[in-house]
Amino acid sequence: MVQWHWDLHKKKRTGGVKVPYRKKRRYERGGEIHLVTLGEFTTRVRRVRGGNVKIGVVSTSFANVVMKDGTVKKLQITRVVRNPSNRDYDRRKVITKGAIIETPEGTAVVTSRPGQDGVVNAVLIEPKSS
Repeated sequence: MVQWHWDLHKKKRTGGVKVPYRKKRRYERGGEIHLVTLGEFTTRVRRVRGGNVKIGVVSTSFANVVMKDGTVKKLQITRVVRNPSNRDYDRRKVITKGAIIETPEGTAVVTSRPGQDGVVNAVLIEPKSS
């Protein structure tokens, strides 16, 4: 379900009621939410404002992880440890920005927005002990 980004339904700063002088416009409508899960890599292409396109990940099993020495490795995501942004996402193992994932090198935190960026980027926070 899309979200509407208009403020004609809100109250005035004084507390009075705003009377809408027009209907909703299509450009005030937000996009659909794309929740990324673990699985085979699939993407979704969608048209956005101005005729541009955004490529969003639907499911993935790999992440570009920045290691402690600054190098970047493409690592497999073994599991989603937790997602602090939403308790429901935590239960459903949805990958969003800020989600903590487990890789063969250790745990990492996701720094990109996979539903909008089309890629999962992460930073290693706790290397696996040898």
